[in-house]
Amino acid sequence: MIGNLILGANDIERAGRFYDSLLGDIGAKRTTEAETFIRWEAPSGETTFCVAKPYDGDPATVGNGTMIALKVESEEQVNALHAKALELGGKDEGAPGPRGTSGFYGGYFRDLDGNKLAFYIMK
Repeated sequence: MIGNLILGANDIERAGRFYDSLLGDIGAKRTTEAETFIRWEAPSGETTFCVAKPYDGDPATVGNGTMIALKVESEEQVNALHAKALELGGKDEGAPGPRGTSGFYGGYFRDLDGNKLAFYIMK
């Protein structure tokens, strides 16, 4: 159902380097770039992920309560991607592990602009 996800970024080049490295580990490829945005496409081609300078010209800010969760293939991949996000300069928002009793296993972090994301798997 989700076709495109967009996060605000104040420094497109810096955000591009962060997500090239991080999303490359799950097979996403940079497909479009311009002065104000970069787009990556998932291997399935169903979803794109973008970082963009806000259209209104104001600085990008973090949406309070907003989060994007990216589904991966295994707990090991959740662990590795969470660790990589931190290595790339992201901030920990919740170490990888099970949450609740639904079989959800996720690791939470904030990117370089403070946007909250998670990598997760449902077991």
